[in-house]
Amino acid sequence: MTVQELLARISARELSEWMAYFRLEPFGEERADVRSAIVAATVANTARDPKRRRRSFQASEFMPRFERLEKGRQTWEEQLQIVEMFNVAFGGEDLRDEN
Repeated sequence: MTVQELLARISARELSEWMAYFRLEPFGEERADVRSAIVAATVANTARDPKRRRRSFQASEFMPRFERLEKGRQTWEEQLQIVEMFNVAFGGEDLRDEN
């Protein structure tokens, strides 16, 4: 079931209740990342040499980061090159010269 299908079937009241529940008990991929980071930090701390690293590992050090690249805007030439690569990858044809 897609999100759109679910939203079409759910009442506004039920949606509000789910939103309130999420604020109390978050779920989903972000929450799974937090749990994994806690386990990774625990494992790393059990193997940590206190002489080489005095400070214990924190779960935040094992959280994935999905920041956008600071590259800036793409030029139209860069965008065209990406489209051309997708066209080749998916077996498309370049029809630009046929007119």
